[in-house]
Amino acid sequence: MKILLTGANGYIGRRLKNILIQDLRIDLRIFVRNKKSLSKDILADFDVVEGDSFHLEDLEKALCGVDVAFYLIHSLHQENYKDLDKISAQNFITIAQKCNVKKIIYLGGLGVKNDHISEHLMSRIETGEILSSSSLVQTIWIRAGVIIGSGSASFEIIRNLVEKLPCMITPKWVETFAQPIGVDDVMSYLIEAIFLETQESLIVDIGTNKMRYKEMMLETAEVLGLKRVLLSVPFMTIELSSYWLNLFTPVSFGMAKALIEGLKSEVVIQNDNAQKYFSHIEPMSYKQAVQKAVDEIKDNQVISRWSDTDGTTWDTTHHDKINDAIFVDRQIADLGHYDKEKVFKAIKSIGGKNGWFDYDFLWEIRGIIDKAIGGAGLSRGRRDDCDLRLGECLDFWRVVDLDEGNRLLLLAQMKVPGDAWLEFKIEKNQLIQSAYFYPKGIFGRLYWYSLVPLHYFIFKNMIQRILENSLVIER
Repeated sequence: MKILLTGANGYIGRRLKNILIQDLRIDLRIFVRNKKSLSKDILADFDVVEGDSFHLEDLEKALCGVDVAFYLIHSLHQENYKDLDKISAQNFITIAQKCNVKKIIYLGGLGVKNDHISEHLMSRIETGEILSSSSLVQTIWIRAGVIIGSGSASFEIIRNLVEKLPCMITPKWVETFAQPIGVDDVMSYLIEAIFLETQESLIVDIGTNKMRYKEMMLETAEVLGLKRVLLSVPFMTIELSSYWLNLFTPVSFGMAKALIEGLKSEVVIQNDNAQKYFSHIEPMSYKQAVQKAVDEIKDNQVISRWSDTDGTTWDTTHHDKINDAIFVDRQIADLGHYDKEKVFKAIKSIGGKNGWFDYDFLWEIRGIIDKAIGGAGLSRGRRDDCDLRLGECLDFWRVVDLDEGNRLLLLAQMKVPGDAWLEFKIEKNQLIQSAYFYPKGIFGRLYWYSLVPLHYFIFKNMIQRILENSLVIER
């Protein structure tokens, strides 16, 4: 069976990809914007098509000869995401019909159209309606609410609030009902939908027991062995709640606002199709899902995170801007007797719990300031203490280029008046560390000059600490 997977580097897509590549019944094709975002093993062993859903020619290459297609595309991080989502879905179903695709499997969100529904949930529903509009292509529209798993946005928000705040002043939305579900159970429904023997299009609502968000937070505290007190107040607006989440959790203000707007409406199951068509799947309880997520974090086994991207952030624009960068701080060290492989491993271990090798308090202050003004801050951390991959976040940076053993390029995602990059390169027998800044206006220039004294200490010490840390790294 020829299967097409879109969104293969997102939170759900990455986990689904790991399952599909091991299933001998499946001939997998992967549709990504940037092939560099996939590992060499995937590129060597599987059919990969590069492109996006806004170009019909790309979609035709991807969907030609396909039996079943997974639609895991969302444009939430774009300002006009509602319009983009509609265009993308319409393009997809149009070309799917042309290519005689038998089935589309779409993962959307629970929710009912009403006056209170958020733009985000409305967009998810409209996408499902477009994908289900064809009489020629069967669509299995699986709808999930709060997904609980290591690295999921919902779980990261709940976990961070519970861990950091012994007593929480909460808004009215904590009394809203939802039906959460573990990410492993979501995977089960998606995989089983491939082999579901029915000709009609279906909407399948999935979830565990109905519970309030307040109950989710208290049960999470129990799993973590913590005692927490929640005090609900009526004056917490969406804006205020968004700043609250932005300050105490890893999510950005924009994402926090989109999520909280969605909490105004109940996200509960509206049909019994999960039981009717997938009765053999028994979703784990909320506490079991939380415990599994906690265990994966402790064991450093986080497969994907809410902040994962498809690696499209590296393109010629970055290259041109770096070349045109007005300000550059460059440090060079001779490698001498240092092992190049270990040096690069030390470079890849930077950030997160490992810190930035020196003057961590300055980085923490910068992270606090960034969070206070709505930026990413340092709380996103990193997925793995030692490993990095293209497109993932690293504190308030994102990995936009990674050439193993040779180069690591980070794009700044903190609030800055311009564009900033941090690059590490190993060339011949030298380690070259460069900070680039492309300022916007006079304020951008003032920003750079104000930090020059700090850069002198931070970057000069950083390159030395990298070399020192490489001495204690095992191959």
